[in-house]
Amino acid sequence: MKNTALSHVHEALGAKMVPFAGYNMPVQYEGVTAEHETVRKGVGVFDVSHMGEFFLKGENALALIQKVSSNDASKLTPGKAQYSCMPNNDGGIVDDLIIYMIAENEYMLVVNASNIEKDWNWISKHNDLKVEMENRSEEWSLLAIQGPKAAEAMQSLTSVDLSTIKFYTFEITDFAGIPNVVVSATGYTGSGGFEVYVKNEDVEQLWNKVFEAGKDWGIKPIGLAARDTLRLEMGYCLYGNDIDDTTSPLEAGLGWITKFTKDFVNAEELKAQKEAGVSRKLVAFELTERGIPRHDYEIVDAEGNNIGRVTSGTMSPSLGKGIGLGYVTIENSKIDSDIFIQIRKKQIPAKVVKLPFYKG
Repeated sequence: MKNTALSHVHEALGAKMVPFAGYNMPVQYEGVTAEHETVRKGVGVFDVSHMGEFFLKGENALALIQKVSSNDASKLTPGKAQYSCMPNNDGGIVDDLIIYMIAENEYMLVVNASNIEKDWNWISKHNDLKVEMENRSEEWSLLAIQGPKAAEAMQSLTSVDLSTIKFYTFEITDFAGIPNVVVSATGYTGSGGFEVYVKNEDVEQLWNKVFEAGKDWGIKPIGLAARDTLRLEMGYCLYGNDIDDTTSPLEAGLGWITKFTKDFVNAEELKAQKEAGVSRKLVAFELTERGIPRHDYEIVDAEGNNIGRVTSGTMSPSLGKGIGLGYVTIENSKIDSDIFIQIRKKQIPAKVVKLPFYKG
């Protein structure tokens, strides 16, 4: 079990620690609902240093990224980031990721913790273009400072005007007295804020100064359990649950990051799937009676026939009702369709709804 550079800090704060993607991670501090509310209304900090960072350099760096990813990275300019996924050869997804353009011919790819080795091998396998690749996942830490008060609370730590960093853009700047910190207006909560990338040796200083700067705004540390409820209220996919090696980006509602204006791994097959139409689709649903949907619960129709399965589910802290994502047959995927979630021996009614669940 690996530790992040801050594992000892979380333990000292009394966090409940759990194994996650091979790392010892804080799942909660004071409780999921309280932590969820802190991020929705104020500002909270997640240690997500288990995420992977790959650096690609060279005149063919963009060409390699274009080959392995579904979105069109040629649209990036320095200081801009892009959400994308890497299709496999079988119609599924190797991983989803964020691509950062640092400078001309220089990029950072941020990948899921559980897929670091798999992603590295996949990109390396396609690197016949002599692109210089470095896996710096073990050297970098990542704090997600999330919530509507994040910019205000953190402004004293940097010379850059945080309010000018727009969604999916970033600055490499001074932060908390540390030079060359990547401050990115990305996140996984839907409540605004920043993701801050820093070297391991500087992260404890960063953490301490972040909490000092944010104390008047009620800043708190937040665990991975609240990260999951926050992202689910927005309908953001979690790799390993809602997308994986067997789900196509088109089935998962990721057609918007699948650009057929360029060639990429498995583009022809995915294009054919788009033209033919998918047979199942990832939908969002709300329970209309009490109950909590969970990963892998069966989804059935009014007659009790299986029409799919739940991929993510929870009791929404913001809405006070059971919500979830799941794949269903295309006939049952329209908004307002009535479906049922098999919870033990009961079939709990639910309705297909439009995302996000949480409207702010």
